[in-house]
Amino acid sequence: MARRALPATASTLIALTAIAALTLTACGGGRNTTPGDINGVETAAGGPSPSAAAPRASGVQRPDVTLPTEFQLTFDNWTSSDSIEQAILNDTKEQLRAGYAAIIANEPDGGDALAFYDTKPGLSQDRQWIKTYTSKDVTVFGKLPAYAAKTILLGDQKTRAVVTYCTDESKAYTRNRKTKEVQGNPVHWDPKVFYSVTLAKNAGGVWQNVSTRAKRGGC
Repeated sequence: MARRALPATASTLIALTAIAALTLTACGGGRNTTPGDINGVETAAGGPSPSAAAPRASGVQRPDVTLPTEFQLTFDNWTSSDSIEQAILNDTKEQLRAGYAAIIANEPDGGDALAFYDTKPGLSQDRQWIKTYTSKDVTVFGKLPAYAAKTILLGDQKTRAVVTYCTDESKAYTRNRKTKEVQGNPVHWDPKVFYSVTLAKNAGGVWQNVSTRAKRGGC
């Protein structure tokens, strides 16, 4: 279920260094993940997941993203007292929810919601990630907590940022849509994955995904 790993840019490395200096317990270690049905998961038809949608920013009509109850993507303590950081966290959450919604809906192109939260490079990368599921006719189900989120703004204009967080795939799975075969991570893989997301603020005030890096390991 982990996302595709990409080479780090200089600005991302600077941001990660700064975040690491502020974090008491850092996520990391392990090897770079590759796309595929790591801890994917299918969802039988169901109602919206209990994950609440992010608050809407004034003046911007964001898409509604719903997930079935069989896939519980949760965000523990994704809050900040800084309004800009909170806006970044909100859009990062909704972008991730939109990606999994596309997998569950079997939409290899990502759908309108993901396109809303992605830049063109980000959407291209996410389509590759989604197709590692749709090309194998699998979906996702189970529980996927996202936690330990950290945010840092890049530069003086406050239009670029990096968000890092961890996920725990211990209770997340993939299921073949036809055969119903269920798979999880190989037993020797660490279920915790560290993510670094680079974002850019567009003219409408939406923080869009530019790229996502993933590294399997400790967290």
